[in-house]
Amino acid sequence: GFLSFLELEQKLLFFCFPSQTETKSSRYGGERVAEVLQAHGVKFVFTLVGGHISPILVACEKIGIRIVDTRHEATAVFAADAVARLSGTIGVAAVTAGPGLTNTVTAVKNAQMAESPVLLIGGAAATLLQGRGALQDIDQMSLFKPLCKFCASVRTVREIVPVLRKALAIAQSGTPGPVFVEFPIDTLYPFHLVEREFAAKGSPKGLVGNAIVPPQSPEKPFCWAWEPRILSPLPVRIPHATDHQVQQCAELVSRAKKPVILLGSQATLPPTPVDHIRTALESMGIPCFLGGMARGMLGRDSPLHIRQNRRDALKEADLVVLAGTVCDFRMNYGRVLNRRSKIIAVNRDKKQLLKNTDMFWKPTIAIQGDAGSFLLRLSKGLAGHRCPEDWLQSLKEGDITKERANRAKAVEKTEQHLNPLNVLHHVEDLMDEDSIIVADGGDFVGSAAYILRPRGPLCWLDPGEDCLSVWIIYGDGSLGFSVAEFDTFTRHKTPVIALVGNDACWSQISREQVPILGSNVACGLAFTDYHIVADGYGGKGILIGREDEASLDEIIRKAQQEAQQGKAMLLNVLIGKTNFRQGSISV
Repeated sequence: GFLSFLELEQKLLFFCFPSQTETKSSRYGGERVAEVLQAHGVKFVFTLVGGHISPILVACEKIGIRIVDTRHEATAVFAADAVARLSGTIGVAAVTAGPGLTNTVTAVKNAQMAESPVLLIGGAAATLLQGRGALQDIDQMSLFKPLCKFCASVRTVREIVPVLRKALAIAQSGTPGPVFVEFPIDTLYPFHLVEREFAAKGSPKGLVGNAIVPPQSPEKPFCWAWEPRILSPLPVRIPHATDHQVQQCAELVSRAKKPVILLGSQATLPPTPVDHIRTALESMGIPCFLGGMARGMLGRDSPLHIRQNRRDALKEADLVVLAGTVCDFRMNYGRVLNRRSKIIAVNRDKKQLLKNTDMFWKPTIAIQGDAGSFLLRLSKGLAGHRCPEDWLQSLKEGDITKERANRAKAVEKTEQHLNPLNVLHHVEDLMDEDSIIVADGGDFVGSAAYILRPRGPLCWLDPGEDCLSVWIIYGDGSLGFSVAEFDTFTRHKTPVIALVGNDACWSQISREQVPILGSNVACGLAFTDYHIVADGYGGKGILIGREDEASLDEIIRKAQQEAQQGKAMLLNVLIGKTNFRQGSISV
């Protein structure tokens, strides 16, 4: 086969002559990395510092890219993931070699499953020393190949620009996802430092030895290093439905009496603005269930947004549009769908599009394409047509009935401490209209998903971009993984409000483990003073117990005021047990 341009370059560099090496320049590879990121509109790089990547961080800071340093490498990738989801651009994290990279694996897998375009930059041992027992030298590529759409190891300074441009384009094309590029330390630092640290003792001998730079020479990564390169982004390729497919779908929808649309995170991806999608949905008037990043797409109180009784609605529906929604465990692998229903499935990823169609469900029309642009074209094809009002009204009435029942549960007294549903209703009533909700936990977060209403599109993040109010909803178990980031919030002046449902237990597991297996082993925690931990990291913590129930609104307002003045807040809310989530999925 034909060699790619990069492969050809790599082969030619083997014959690099000393006259082509850039040994006198004070420039360094870290600057090339920063230049590419700037040309692609990157505004933030999240990191935990390490010597392998210092040149990248310093060069980025010099040209105005903000460096945000966290207390754990996983947090750096989670933060890059959040930027990617909220901004519709690439998120970037940079971590050091070896354990710095292994610490990111969970967060990278999360970005893969969330279909989030994240560039992970990793340091690596020098090309001259790889496989020779260098500090933190491990096989990083094999670690990330199963998780990333693209992995590359840069071998020369000259490769930095084309490799990064390719990685950034792949991350955003098709089904978005993470990409990984590792940079050996000798491709990032200036030549004089590399030569001092890694040059072999003695001089090469003989005619060939003097004429050609040997593979182990420190000059090798610097061959033709600073020749002008194109920095601008490569085209991003996105699959779209055909006109014929859109027309077929319009015909099915126009005949349906009880249609529903299920929107997943893919519906929020670029290039279609979410406000345009909202307008399209409103023009069709079809009841919508929203999941993932699509939560909030229709605003807080849209008549089209159905929040409850999804299983019952799907049994009754005669047409279901899966717009970026996947038939995984959340859809009971497709078993919740009525076999008599017409099903239109739209997804950029073919595997996700057809997941479990071999067992539990079959699409009437399956489209490998972008969900957002499909909805816009579908609404144009249905100009003047609206869903029957009586169907929408019946689903809305079911919503109202279920939410009244939830409100009634919120006023029930728990055996000890506060009713978590009551706490969440108070937060919902007082949360600002510009709030972003970040959800990280099990049982408490599962309850929050039913009660807290995102105020608008891209305002809900499942496990922050500038905004006035960020609420993090934690379970006490999940908080333990990242409470040290209150130091990050303080140093970088990020005034979050963390609401911690503290029931001293991994309740989502305990709820099934105890009745099935008769033991609470490994599920019990303590009513830890997390508010004091937040104080120690420079934030401000407040302990809230049953004695504070009458003043909940006052406490929440006070926390909002402190946050507006720049303080990271933690509300350590002692909560009791309820049966609200009985029967929910934990495995």
